[in-house]
Amino acid sequence: MRTERKLTRLDRVFARLDREPERPAHIDVPRMSRHRVVLLAATLAFYAAIVWAVIVNSWLVTLDWQVMFFRPYQQWPEIHAFLDYYVVLGQRGPTAVMVTAWLGWRSWRMHTLRPLLALGVSLLLLNVTVGAAKIGMGRLGPHYATTIGSNEMWLGGDIFPSGHTANAVVTWGILAYLASTPRARRWLSAVSAVISLGVGLTTVYIGTHWLSDVVLGWAAGLLILLALPWFEPLIARAEARIFAMRDDWRSRRAGSAAPVPANARVRAPAMLSPHGAPADSAVPAAEEEPALAPREPVSAPRTSRTPSAPVYLAPGPHTSRGERTPVTPAGSRRPPHSERVTRGNPHTTQTRPVTGG
Repeated sequence: MRTERKLTRLDRVFARLDREPERPAHIDVPRMSRHRVVLLAATLAFYAAIVWAVIVNSWLVTLDWQVMFFRPYQQWPEIHAFLDYYVVLGQRGPTAVMVTAWLGWRSWRMHTLRPLLALGVSLLLLNVTVGAAKIGMGRLGPHYATTIGSNEMWLGGDIFPSGHTANAVVTWGILAYLASTPRARRWLSAVSAVISLGVGLTTVYIGTHWLSDVVLGWAAGLLILLALPWFEPLIARAEARIFAMRDDWRSRRAGSAAPVPANARVRAPAMLSPHGAPADSAVPAAEEEPALAPREPVSAPRTSRTPSAPVYLAPGPHTSRGERTPVTPAGSRRPPHSERVTRGNPHTTQTRPVTGG
């Protein structure tokens, strides 16, 4: 009865890795709808309003100074240790590693590179837009402020908008953006909103950012998430190009191996006649058996060989086991058998002396 071998967990993993990646048909790719365009325009207008309010040194700058003089880290010192760790959820390195690991697993399960490519595009947009705004406006933070009541703009700083806040919005919001079901998208949107809101307020609590920095960081991160559908065609082309390069590399790697000629023949083992048989009894290997003849199963029963049957042996002097000179080990009680008859000869019989007893 033939039974199939049960696949182990490692076998299943490699079997999945060997499958060709294909984009699932049920994945809903977000599009730039009219509602999204309106929300994007409103967020962009809010972004510009915050920047203008800080530049003209409006009431928003006064609120920044009031919150700074309030010193929240002194009002609630018992939560300082916890918030020092919580703010890590907005740092670029740790969050990028965690989200990349999760999206990499999803890419492997879904057989598509879209999750990883979408994350890469969003982080690239974040670095370009937020980085350019930070360098362009050059605002100093609360710990480096020089004049009370001033907006501290164009003084060589790099905190406006808040990078921690914008990174938290984009990094955790991309999980909601790539969700495959509406329910998962709603839950992940709520979770990412709570995380980004907490990270922004934590930077104000610690005193590393003004309140207006955090508000502008929220707007900057939301702008990137809202604009991502415009980059979906670019993501699709990049995925197709990567797969095409992979297929080309595989074809070149397969073609680098030297092809075996169609008319190549495997050399058969030399055929030698048994000891004592006439020399013309040996048959050439090419005439006796084709080069690619099936081999005899290992479990096939052995048959007695006769001098007339050819024997397949490797080239070189060979003798059968029965023709070898018996050797008696030193110190053995067994007497030497000088008249021992060769095995395999059915015509010879061995006589034993009869002793009277």
